[in-house]
Amino acid sequence: MRENSIFNNPPKTRFVSHLPDLITEEDYLVSSEQKKIRVRINLNNEGVDILGDSIYAYIVEELMAQLGADEIERILCG
Repeated sequence: MRENSIFNNPPKTRFVSHLPDLITEEDYLVSSEQKKIRVRINLNNEGVDILGDSIYAYIVEELMAQLGADEIERILCG
């Protein structure tokens, strides 16, 4: 894993119109006690796609930066 921090070399953010929702109703109910991240990993012809979802977006962004992501796709929600 390459050393990367969201603070010293943040991935670029690209906003998209849709991403699958991985968060469940239960995740919302326990969000004050647990900071859950749900992850889906797919292998394809171009490599690996990692889809992360959390009520706490900053945690997903930090994880993706630590994994060496060059770009993070996000949607505006809420």
